[in-house]
Amino acid sequence: MIPETAVWCIIAIPLAAAALIAFVIRPSQAPAWRISGIVAALAMASAFVLSVWALASALDADGAVGFAAHEWFTIGDAASGAGFRMEVGILLDPLSAIMLLVVSGVSFLVQVYSMGYMLKDGSTPRERYADYPRYFAYMSLFTAAMFGLVLSRNLIQLFAFWEIVGLASYLLIGFWHHRPAAAAAAKKAFIITRIGDFGFLLMLLYLFSNRSTFAAEGINPFDIAGIAQTAALLPTAVATWLALGIFAGAAGKSAQFPLHTWLPDAMEGPTPVSSLIHAATMVAAGVFLVARMFPLFEAGSGALDTVALVGAFTAVFAATMALVANDIKRVLAYSTISQLGYMMLALGMGAPAVALFHLFNHAFFKCLLFLGAGSVNHATGTFDMRYMGGLRKVMPITYVAMTLAALSLAGIFPLAGFWSKDEILSVAWSGREGTTLVSQLAFWLGVAAVFLTAFYAFRLIYLTFHGRFRGGVEAQPERERVGEEHQVHLHEAPWVMVAPMVVLAVLSVGSGFVVNATVDLGTVPAHWFSHFLLENTPSFNYAIAVSSSALALGGIALATAMYLTGHISPSRLTERFPWAHLMLSQRYFMDHIYEDLVVRRLLHRGLFRISDWLDRQIVDGFVDLVSWTGSNAGRAVAQLQTGQVQIYGVAITLGVIVMLMTYLAQR
Repeated sequence: MIPETAVWCIIAIPLAAAALIAFVIRPSQAPAWRISGIVAALAMASAFVLSVWALASALDADGAVGFAAHEWFTIGDAASGAGFRMEVGILLDPLSAIMLLVVSGVSFLVQVYSMGYMLKDGSTPRERYADYPRYFAYMSLFTAAMFGLVLSRNLIQLFAFWEIVGLASYLLIGFWHHRPAAAAAAKKAFIITRIGDFGFLLMLLYLFSNRSTFAAEGINPFDIAGIAQTAALLPTAVATWLALGIFAGAAGKSAQFPLHTWLPDAMEGPTPVSSLIHAATMVAAGVFLVARMFPLFEAGSGALDTVALVGAFTAVFAATMALVANDIKRVLAYSTISQLGYMMLALGMGAPAVALFHLFNHAFFKCLLFLGAGSVNHATGTFDMRYMGGLRKVMPITYVAMTLAALSLAGIFPLAGFWSKDEILSVAWSGREGTTLVSQLAFWLGVAAVFLTAFYAFRLIYLTFHGRFRGGVEAQPERERVGEEHQVHLHEAPWVMVAPMVVLAVLSVGSGFVVNATVDLGTVPAHWFSHFLLENTPSFNYAIAVSSSALALGGIALATAMYLTGHISPSRLTERFPWAHLMLSQRYFMDHIYEDLVVRRLLHRGLFRISDWLDRQIVDGFVDLVSWTGSNAGRAVAQLQTGQVQIYGVAITLGVIVMLMTYLAQR
């Protein structure tokens, strides 16, 4: 059984690596900067080994490993609910054990890949010295915060790590801070996720105001395990508001509609950062939080329906925007938003194990797709697929790996994505008791997303790897260039970048089947993954599996006809339906709505101007009035201070006479 100290080390080792790189390696003289990548990779490797140990311990315990909470401080009488007791500790259960394995494994592969990727073509030794250690310090902090979030025993402790994840993502998205687009993207991500986090914070305050309910059961109101035990005892309205507050924070982090607009712009960061954000850290945190607090959603009224409908709509909504995007990373960003919608759909249908199963598989093939996009960028110097093409001959390993990942994303048998996506559609078809309409709507939206996913996945493959090479960054107009820019040098990526991609390709093929299979590998239903998470999985639905696979093949066939064989002309479709292309390419004008209508007109010209007037006229006016009154009252009193003693004597005499007359009148 793993000791508690070893579990704390999963957080402490990457955190120590970040401090070592930031305060020791980076300030030192070159060539010490090269050590930073090795330090970060070794820290992740250590965390991965400890995470495997933690998973084995959770399997042996057949549930949560019992670690005691540690009291930090107490205010008032916490036992009666009038005070408050702050505790910290480790919650190592099946959910956190699986998340540890995913985060540490994917992070290690990304760190290894980054050691080659961040040595960008054409950069000077001074640029490498400045950027290379800073990058690995941020990445180590990012992963350490995610570990802390996953292992938190207390909601306040979780919220602290939740915000550190947001800070680290801000630093990494805006890593190329000298570029205005990167700086703007970092601010946008930070602000929009803070909007969601405001709902999370309100939930914590509301939970604090209802702490007496938990105190009656002898439970700390912020203890995650305690909340799970007493959620059913809460009034329905209380549980509903708590669940919706949690979902607001989760929607922000996991980029669910309408808080999704930050994620495509977050592609301004280095590509390995995008890979880590999309596969295992920031966006996965929202899904994890809903799964962690799932008993509250069950106890609430309509909370699960809200999660299911938002997730299902987001799955289709984001997939449509990926149909016309030309930036390879933004296609993958929309894909991530869509797949996170699938996970929320499963959570809303009352199947957190199914949602976590898809998160587990998605981490591998989505990480691989982003790393492949980074390798393609190193070869072509651009992320715009219109200037790629023909790369399968010069980058055969990247081509095969990304094709396998695209097939897994599309849900083609027997790759990883097939198993988890089929289970999501199965639970949506079965639904929860009393949710027939919601479950059927969610199911058909999920089915529509299957076709769209397969189409845009192979549109990406064909535009990038097939046909003829269209010149790379050298053929791209200067005004259209975005992101990291490298020279055109068509060749396969170096081994330090290829090796992680090969590992992820193997996982993209086999993770779904291995995790999904029973011990004797005889049947698919009731796999050990769900049993480990203490949940029963619905039986394998052959009709849904065959139908969804046929639909995915139909999407691939349409992409083939449009972008490989040329039987259908994309340009003619654009000319025939210009309004649809404009709507999708402009992201349904939601950025315009937020930035122009909401920020500039409603807030800047409306609310902010009113607030400014109130501040200047009312607040400042009241302060000025107090100042004027004091100043002028002082001048009036000063007139009585003449400095003549005889006048003071007269005033004293008159005062004595008045007091004496008052006294005699009262008698």
